[in-house]
Amino acid sequence: MNQVDYLRISLIDRCNFRCQYCMPEGAELNYILQQQLLTDDELLTLIQEVFIPIGFTRFRLTGGEPLLRPGVVELVRKIANLPQTQDLAMTTNGFLLAPMAQNLYNAGLKRINISLDSLAPDTFEQIIGNHGRGRWQQVWAGIQAAYHAGFDPLKLNVVVIPGVNDHEILDLAALTIDKQWHVRFIEFMPIGNDQLFSDRGWISSADLRHSIRERWGLTESQIRGNGPADVFQIPGAKGTLGFISQMSECFCDRCNRMRLSADGWLRPCLLNETGQIDLKTCLRAGVSTAQLQQQVKHILDIKAEINFKQRDSGTVGTYTRTMSQIGG
Repeated sequence: MNQVDYLRISLIDRCNFRCQYCMPEGAELNYILQQQLLTDDELLTLIQEVFIPIGFTRFRLTGGEPLLRPGVVELVRKIANLPQTQDLAMTTNGFLLAPMAQNLYNAGLKRINISLDSLAPDTFEQIIGNHGRGRWQQVWAGIQAAYHAGFDPLKLNVVVIPGVNDHEILDLAALTIDKQWHVRFIEFMPIGNDQLFSDRGWISSADLRHSIRERWGLTESQIRGNGPADVFQIPGAKGTLGFISQMSECFCDRCNRMRLSADGWLRPCLLNETGQIDLKTCLRAGVSTAQLQQQVKHILDIKAEINFKQRDSGTVGTYTRTMSQIGG
């Protein structure tokens, strides 16, 4: 396994969208109460006194929608200013991003991933749960604001849904030709949502690459990211295409991350709920950060065995939390 030095931190489980693949339609989600969320001070304590001392240097802020977290710009500033922080990124749906992009960049956030599952407003509204007109335009404004603020790389995440947005693959891939944007195609995962699209399953990255290769050609890129994406490039394009193939291809041996939920649960593997630690309860009960370090070290030691390696089906598995509750 790679060295595990990357922590995905969910700041909040709430979201202003209700994307089909993230929050099951019609399901009642039990949102975390404010007092059950990690406070800024608790989060910073865990980062400084538990994770950094055992080798974590890269952090990504997620949600729900992280821009809904009160005081998020100042929290970004505090994490970015830690001398051991080598990389600080964020994943957002972009809806609230336009007026915040420059402040986030100035605070020390240098990389950002924005979800953009469709270039067609109607399809976009369908995917995010029909929350009203104008949402696509506001997300697109957020993407433009992030681009002009200086985020580089600027990544666009696309969850490919059979029969919904798979016909847009070439249009989305074309965004990388003239701008130094990085489009990442993600195979649909059934986390907490195993009935969705069960009759259609997921589309493999290999099939997506075949379609793009037939249109423009495709070469392996020299640019490498911090995550599990296989990176390619349309010949002559300024940006890149990434393919995250967690269902069709096992990349457990390349995993370099753990996930911390908004209520303080440390999850060593996205697809396996074994080995989780309730760090918030321990911290509030007075357990020392030195003891918490030892608990996390133990999980690091057995992470290779915890990692979920079964890829036979994209629609099998029961999870107690949805993707939005885990933090992606």
